[in-house]
Parts: sequence; structure tokens; C-alpha cells
Amino acid sequence: MLVLASASPRRREILARFIKDFAVIPSNADEKCSLSDPGEVALELARRKAREVHSRVNGTVIGADTVVSVGGKILGKPRNENEAYEMLKLLSGRVHRVTTGYCIIHSRKEHCGKVVTEVKFRELDDELIWGYIRTGEPMDKAGAYGIQGLGGLFIEWIKGDYYNVVGFPMEIIWKLRELGFEVISR
Repeated sequence: MLVLASASPRRREILARFIKDFAVIPSNADEKCSLSDPGEVALELARRKAREVHSRVNGTVIGADTVVSVGGKILGKPRNENEAYEMLKLLSGRVHRVTTGYCIIHSRKEHCGKVVTEVKFRELDDELIWGYIRTGEPMDKAGAYGIQGLGGLFIEWIKGDYYNVVGFPMEIIWKLRELGFEVISR
């Protein structure tokens, strides 16, 4: 049995494009982390999620965590509209990094890694930022935007894996293939 340790509809949707059968069991892992390096935070939280779900089920478990950072500062999910505004204003006209850490526990062995994508935002004016915030889209997303939704308008360019910015890089799918899971079968 393959288990996705995430409540993210975006992760579920991407995995479903490649793997037919899997279960979704959201993790109850503590997501508070004292680490400061964005890559290490993403990797540590992915491990915690995978381990917590693996402790409850038999099978292969995938844990993932995505961190948005700019200038070394980690931008989580905004707690309110003002925080979303501050994040989007900070990203405006700048390059930031999206790092997804992952941990696949398969046959009692952990296969972990991280994927980094650079993203350049266009210059955003306050009217556009507040209009976007009023849609509600930024409120449940790290960095306060979704590249796969209306937030895609803000992107000038990306360097790396688009699916990583959504929250589920193709490296995870490739690793599952290497572990013997059948991908792209219909």
C-alpha cells in the first residue's frame, strides 16, 4: 500500500496523475521547527510527517513539506490578510526559492531529499496585491501565492521544477518508480 501523508489537495492531484492506487492519511506531526535553513526545515518536516504516518500504517509512506524563502527568510502560510500582503510585497520584483523536502519510507528504509526551484516575481502594485488577497487564494499557501492558480500571473520566470513550486516535485514520482511503483499506467 502506498500512502500520501498529506492533506494537500495539490499533492494528491499530482500524485494521482502518475500512480493509480494510493491512500491519503494526513500527518499529525508537530510542524514547529527550530532549524533556520529553509532546506533543512523542509527536509526535517517531511521526515516527521512520513515517520508519524508510518507509525500508524503498514506500507510505503510519502511525506513532503514545501518552504518558500527569500533572502534566507522563511515565509509560511499567512495567518491573516495583512501578513499575506507583507509576504507578497516582500516577493514583489524579487527572486525567491521554493524548497520541497521529501521522505519516502519503503521497506523500513528512508529515501529522503530536497528539490529547490528559483522563482522571479514581477513588480506588484498594492491594488493587484489586495485584489489577489480578496480572492482568498493566498491564505492556505506558503509564501501567500499559488503558481497553479491566480498567483501564476505574478511569475516572471522559474528555474527548476514547476511541480516543486506547487508542492510535489517530479523527483518524488521518479523515486517511486525506482522503488518499483508503476507510474504512467492507465
